[in-house]
Amino acid sequence: MSKFSRPRNLVRLATLMVIIGLLAVGLAACGNPTPTSVPATTVSSTTTASNPPVTTTAVTTAASTTNAATTAVSATTTAIGVLPAGGPPNGVLPQMGSTISINPTFKDLAYASVSATEKLDIYLPSGNGPFPLVVFFHPGGFMMGDKAMDQSGFDTLLSNGYAIASVNYRLSAEAKFPAQIYDAKAAIRFLRANATGYKIDADHIAAWGASAGGNLAALVGTSGGVADLEGTTLGNAEVSSKVQAVVDWFGPIDFLQMDTQFAQTTSCGVSAQTHSTANSPESQLLGGAVSQKADLAKAASPITYITSDDAPFFIEHGTADCNIPPVQGQELANALSSVIGANKVTLKYIEGAGHGGPQFFTSENMSLVIQFLDKYMK
Repeated sequence: MSKFSRPRNLVRLATLMVIIGLLAVGLAACGNPTPTSVPATTVSSTTTASNPPVTTTAVTTAASTTNAATTAVSATTTAIGVLPAGGPPNGVLPQMGSTISINPTFKDLAYASVSATEKLDIYLPSGNGPFPLVVFFHPGGFMMGDKAMDQSGFDTLLSNGYAIASVNYRLSAEAKFPAQIYDAKAAIRFLRANATGYKIDADHIAAWGASAGGNLAALVGTSGGVADLEGTTLGNAEVSSKVQAVVDWFGPIDFLQMDTQFAQTTSCGVSAQTHSTANSPESQLLGGAVSQKADLAKAASPITYITSDDAPFFIEHGTADCNIPPVQGQELANALSSVIGANKVTLKYIEGAGHGGPQFFTSENMSLVIQFLDKYMK
């Protein structure tokens, strides 16, 4: 060995060790805490007086019915992360699954004028329309995110004849609750008021959201006509914001119970019991610690407003979610079933899935979503 090769080899070895160390830190920062078990109560569908029956389905038995996408897309696999209390690590917003890149038909349409944030994109399938519309609200703990951040599933919706509107709403650093639900409803009113120009079927509009967006979609679905949550000063006050169907993916439903629910399990550990702290996403949304904002927390819960004329719901949650207690999905399903009827509520748990992830976007699971939407939207 020459006197020059040995130093070069040492440098290479040192560089490799640094790279391995950085990769280990990165993986630790973006992974879900590994649950040791899933409490039986989170997946229960037993019929009791306090636990009305809900429709449950298993993703492993579903057959894909989606067609080939009519829009050219590109997909790249990205790391699956979580949004811990206080915000995402290093300010990086995690993706839910594969990132799908699709160009919108109409981009950056202003649906209100209070904030520059109040914009949406519209994606149209092939054909003349009018098309049933799915309004999508992005995740991000009410703190981060964007209407173009994750288009996974959009290709499946488009290939099945659905138009999509992906909505930006004011985040908690800009405005506190109820600004977010004001924006969500203003976007729906704008789309309904301008339905003809955008080839939208104004009579068939669904709300779909994930995580924070799941809360907004569910709140839209149960609070139609609730004056305190309409925000009619944002425009189109004479137009209804009601929707005909709701897809709620692992949305927070009852802020006040989240830490208690995690404490009752051994699945995620004490690191998950931080939703009541002053810097949690929920507390930042309300403008103070959740425990000190009980009235606002109740106002932000979709359960508060359930009435018999609410839209049908499709609720999904991962059994290994250490961001939002999986039992929150059951809590919402039970409350809805007792009022609108169990036949209009579908609750499904995806075994082993965390807070989002590729399991939600499999062809089998997306097939279940499409079947639900087709039932009420076509």
